Amino acid sequence: MIRTFILGLVLSIFIAGPSATAAEKGRPMVLPPGEPGAKAALEKSPRHQEWIDIAVPGAQQKMKAFIVYPERKDKAPTVILIHEVFGLTDWMRSVADRLAAEGFIVIAPDMLTGKGPDGKGTDGFASRDDVVKAVRDIQTDDVMRMVEAVRTYVKTIPAATGKIATVGFCWGGGQSFSYAATQPDLGAAVVYYGTSPQVSELKNIKAPVLGLYGEDDARVTSTVQPAAQAMKAMGKTFVTHIFKGAGHGFLRAQDERNGANMEASRKAWPITIEFLKKNLK
Repeated sequence: MIRTFILGLVLSIFIAGPSATAAEKGRPMVLPPGEPGAKAALEKSPRHQEWIDIAVPGAQQKMKAFIVYPERKDKAPTVILIHEVFGLTDWMRSVADRLAAEGFIVIAPDMLTGKGPDGKGTDGFASRDDVVKAVRDIQTDDVMRMVEAVRTYVKTIPAATGKIATVGFCWGGGQSFSYAATQPDLGAAVVYYGTSPQVSELKNIKAPVLGLYGEDDARVTSTVQPAAQAMKAMGKTFVTHIFKGAGHGFLRAQDERNGANMEASRKAWPITIEFLKKNLK
C-alpha cells in the first residue's frame, strides 16, 4: 500500500521493490549493510577499490578519497559520496561499494584529510566525538571547494561518462543539497536526512534533488517544507519522501526503532538507485 505523510505539502512514501535493471538481471537489489556489517561487506566485495589523492585549490595537501569502480564493460556515470558527521567511516565506504554494485563509479572524499592528529584524516582521531567536532568545524565554502575538486577529478577518469551526481548523508546530505545550489552542471543530488538550504540559496539549482527523511527527525524535516514550496514555485524538481516511524540515520542504523529504520531503508535505497539512473543517463 502506498502511504502518505503530510508535512505542509504532501510528501510521498513508496513501497520499494527491486529496480528494473536489477529485475532484468534476475537479482534482488541489495541494501548497503548497517554499520555493524560494513567492514565485512567491504572485505567480501569483488569490486575494485582504491585510495586516491585529489588536489584541492587552496589546500596545503591533497585530499584522500576512496574510489570504487563498477563491473561493467562500458563507461559509467559517477557519484560523489559526501560522508556523515562521523567522517569517512567503513560504513560510508560500504555505501560507496553498494552504489558501485549498481553501475556507478563512486568517489567518497575524506573531508577531514589533514585535520586529524599528525596530519591524518578521519582515522586519525581518538574518538567519534572528536570526529564530529572536527566535521562541524569545516566551513561550507571549504566543503564546496572539496566537492568541486572531486568533480574536476572525475573529468580525468577515462571510464567515466561525465554525468555526475552527489549523494550525502546527515551532515553530508545538507552539503549535497548545498552543492547543487552552487554547481548548475550537476546531474542530480540525493539528500539522506540532511537539512535543506535557505530558500534564498535555491534559485541557482538546476539539478533534480531527491530527499529521503525519517518521520521522527523534526530537526531536519522542519526544513523540508519551505524548500519544497520554494522549489515548486521556481519550477524545480525536489522529490521528497518521509518514512513513517524512522529516525535520523536510518540507513546506517537499520536495526533500530523496532523495524521502522529497516523498512525505511528497504524503501529508500531502490528509490535512490532509480533516481540516479534516470537522471544520469
